[in-house]
Amino acid sequence: MRAGFEREWAALAGIGGGAAEGYHRFAWTPVDLALRAWFREQAARRDMACEQDRNGNLWAWWGTPGPGAVVTGSHLDSVPGGGAFDGPLGVVSAFLAVDELRARGIVPDRPIAVVNFADEEGARFGVACVGSRLLTGVLAAHTARELRDGDGVTLAEAMREAGADPGALGRDEEALARVGAFVELHIEQGRGLVDLGAPVGVASAIWPHGRWRCTFHGEGDHAGTTRLADRHDPMLPFAATVLAARQAAEGLGALATFGKVRVVPGGTNAIPSRVDAWLDGRAPDEATVDRLVEDVTAAARAAAVPHGVRVEVAAESSTPLVEFGSALRDRVATALGGVPALPTGAGHDAGILSAHAPTAMLFVRNPTGTSHSPAEHATTPDCVTGVLALTTVLENLACR
Repeated sequence: MRAGFEREWAALAGIGGGAAEGYHRFAWTPVDLALRAWFREQAARRDMACEQDRNGNLWAWWGTPGPGAVVTGSHLDSVPGGGAFDGPLGVVSAFLAVDELRARGIVPDRPIAVVNFADEEGARFGVACVGSRLLTGVLAAHTARELRDGDGVTLAEAMREAGADPGALGRDEEALARVGAFVELHIEQGRGLVDLGAPVGVASAIWPHGRWRCTFHGEGDHAGTTRLADRHDPMLPFAATVLAARQAAEGLGALATFGKVRVVPGGTNAIPSRVDAWLDGRAPDEATVDRLVEDVTAAARAAAVPHGVRVEVAAESSTPLVEFGSALRDRVATALGGVPALPTGAGHDAGILSAHAPTAMLFVRNPTGTSHSPAEHATTPDCVTGVLALTTVLENLACR
């Protein structure tokens, strides 16, 4: 199993970056098409029928596609400069679990599918879990088609350039009806399993979270000729808002991050006319997330007044609290001999699907707890343990 994992991992590792500098695997780019080709090759090698659904998600089938299937997998895209494991570990492990079941001579009674969900990170178009949100109807097709990247390219234009049909986007009843259960394996994005001394665990819940676009409208001017007293510089209230968000999060027991900023026009010797910044907010409950956004918005507007700057705050995505159903979660934990259960602040496609099918998650230990970074890591022995755990779960769910 170790040799098999190392072989498959190496085949994927060179696409879209590297472990040292991080990965840049964005939706509907040439890199994404290379990742999709890798997925199809993996399916073909295993004689698994591969199909791309109307929303760009890839499915590889062991058995005849149909209702009641046990589905596993994750995503292959990344955040800018992301780690190697977030997403790909779940897809590689899924294919290897199929290999292990076959090596044991097991023939499942229910079809098994490996899935690669499209654009989970939302790094290019700003909305996370696009493929699973479209699949389930949480994201409207017309809204998705008009999403734009930093260069102004719409999702529809990017899909057409990549050879896909944006006109087909939308809730997919046929694909949804096939999902009898979904189990996503993922590297843990924290130190919970390290502290517990366990290589594998199950998810109990996903914190509610969302993204809000904060726009500070000022007045562009010359950096060398405009007196400080005459400026309407949107960068100043934005800077104050970053600090206010941190303070609000500390007071509420929440998490607040400004990780993406766009300055217009972006010249070194020009006072900005506008600053667009994206707030990522997360907390253990939805009321706290709402309070966090209210506090940050109020702080932004207060900070803008002395500078003659106007502020707009708009929600771009929001995911409520996800509590994974105890029946499947407990069944998975029991099948694995009683592994620990722990919540996470990170969003996943499993969280989107949980409202439509029994869903569970497996976590693999992350020695440093670091994620969305080149430092993200899991040891090969722990990855193999994860594959074997997923194999056990698939056998338990797909065999009567």
